[in-house]
Amino acid sequence: MSQTLTSSPETGTKAPILRVLAGESVSPLPLWFMRQAGRHLPEYREVRTTTPDFISFCLTPDKAAEVTLQPIRRYDMDAAILFADILLIPRPMGRDVRFVKGTGPVLDPMHVEDVAKLKVEGAAEALSPVYETVKQVRATLPQDKTLIGFAGGPWTVATYMIEGRGSPTKEVAKRFAYNHAAEMAAMLDKLADATAEYLIRQAQAGAQVLKIFESWAEGLSPDQFERLVITPTARIVKAVRAAGVTVPIIGFPRGAGVKVIEYAARTGVDAMAIGTDTPLSLIRAALPGFPLQGNLDPLALRIGGETLRRAVDQVLDDVSGPHIFNLGHGVAPDVKIENMHAVINHVRGKAAHYV
Repeated sequence: MSQTLTSSPETGTKAPILRVLAGESVSPLPLWFMRQAGRHLPEYREVRTTTPDFISFCLTPDKAAEVTLQPIRRYDMDAAILFADILLIPRPMGRDVRFVKGTGPVLDPMHVEDVAKLKVEGAAEALSPVYETVKQVRATLPQDKTLIGFAGGPWTVATYMIEGRGSPTKEVAKRFAYNHAAEMAAMLDKLADATAEYLIRQAQAGAQVLKIFESWAEGLSPDQFERLVITPTARIVKAVRAAGVTVPIIGFPRGAGVKVIEYAARTGVDAMAIGTDTPLSLIRAALPGFPLQGNLDPLALRIGGETLRRAVDQVLDDVSGPHIFNLGHGVAPDVKIENMHAVINHVRGKAAHYV
């Protein structure tokens, strides 16, 4: 796989993303897009066809490194995010995970008695191909680009494990949490411990930022948000720091609304991604000086034209303080490459042609 990039000379200053995460306001805003190594890139689709099994694709370092670097080559973004998946961690913990075309991830639904069988020891070690991907990408990535490692939040991963697949309401998982509170807490502790070790090893391999994707944080009562999101996330951050890892940690409690303020205050994360549904101005007023990223509507990116131009301007108008320009979620497969370029040029103060 070709990984040629033009390396920038070492300037003696931090990369733009790292400056923001250190609390600095940077202009123009540095940017990267969530799930940017996505299906909208023809070069990604070309590599993807070489390995029919998605998990094997994620665990083949030369291919995973290649698709991690592709958006940097095409778009010159300020950060590359590791190509992997949040559902890699359940497999070495003893749960079967399959990716079915047209359906997505499919797991054997967990029952109460299965919680005690979950394995933590050795789970992170079994994902050594991921760390090799990190090493390959860091060795190739220019000095002014930041490499982001990541993992799924324990509650989000647990919802897939309990329900067996993605669910619009997460009701089965929420009922499990209500009806089996002790087992749910034990499950989240195990997931948090395995995830912490996974993130530690990514940082040791060269990841300069770590991100926790709590993608299903919406719709939780305050009590459930406390037990299912804040407590396990704080456990992860504490374990990562106890291991001597000092790289910034970004949290993303997607759809949590104003509860993100409590999340920022109590989990120990250094920065927070903001979803499309949460007003940047509200969060900034509550968290002055706290590094944020987001929250461009991914649908506007798909629609393009004047809709996208206005959406980008709205985010730029709402930004104050340290901020990384990003989406409120992920890049969809039908996003036009021209619009990705237009947004990047717009944010960087260059002529932008939206289609």
